[in-house]
Amino acid sequence: MRLLTGIQPSGDLHIGNYFGSIKQMVEAQKESETFAFIANYHAMSSGNGGQRLANLTMQTATDFLALGIDPQKSIFWVQSDVKEVLELYWILSAFTPMGLLERAHSYKDKTAKGITANHSLFSYPVLMAADILLFSPDIVPVGKDQIQHVEIARDIAIRFNNEYGDILKIPEFKIQEEVATVPGTDGQKMSKSYGNTVNIFGEEKAQLKTIKKIVTQNVAMEEPKEFEGCNVYNMAKLFLSNKELLALQERYKKGGEGHGHFKLYLADVMWEYFGNFRKKREYYMNHQDEVRMILDEGAKKAKNFALPMIEQIRNATGIHY
Repeated sequence: MRLLTGIQPSGDLHIGNYFGSIKQMVEAQKESETFAFIANYHAMSSGNGGQRLANLTMQTATDFLALGIDPQKSIFWVQSDVKEVLELYWILSAFTPMGLLERAHSYKDKTAKGITANHSLFSYPVLMAADILLFSPDIVPVGKDQIQHVEIARDIAIRFNNEYGDILKIPEFKIQEEVATVPGTDGQKMSKSYGNTVNIFGEEKAQLKTIKKIVTQNVAMEEPKEFEGCNVYNMAKLFLSNKELLALQERYKKGGEGHGHFKLYLADVMWEYFGNFRKKREYYMNHQDEVRMILDEGAKKAKNFALPMIEQIRNATGIHY
């Protein structure tokens, strides 16, 4: 079974990135053929460019490797190193109705938040479809907010296949319901665009400062607390075993502790959870040439998969004459 996922190099990785996507991909490496890429073309739709984009691409690659992406088990590359994706993007545009893109939630949400409307933002789902369809994955692990993009890729692929035959594999999406939407500090979906993230890497004091900002109810310390619906609890449960989760629930029910105590507990749990990842990240930060070599090798492998597919598409569409 082949899985594919990508992440934009848009800044510091947060726990929503990890539990919503990266962790699934790391676990899938054990038994599936996995493809993971850094979506730097996509990042340009939000205004990232120049040296900043280059720096963020290397930072994201470093973080991915630190969090467990294994280049011996996965094909790991930067999107722009396999140019065939842009050719497929243009070809698929001819099979993409305007109404399909106009209904895309991501475009409407981002423009509603003040992000400038432009063609790259509007056609984002078509490039994502090319990312997916070029490598014929069986499964695309996504968060709930990305399901529509896989559905759009499926629609486009079906339209293409109706014209030229069964060339493009129709992918399926996969979500883990319990972590599909990771809550942010304000209780909304964790997202950089909402400014409600808790970063994975960084100084311990800075992480604690962020966690202390998590929105909670104003309940007297001696009173029992509701754990269901509590933003601190919903974040903590991502890290805890069933036994630890039950113990935390009892602390909420018992009373005698304020939400500040639970925030300190969450900070400790998170710091310990990512401890080994921080050590691995430090290694890759000090060996950036090795990171570049891994990305170069990954791009060569990805290109080996992309070329036969794009050749078949060129022949079918008449690009070759």
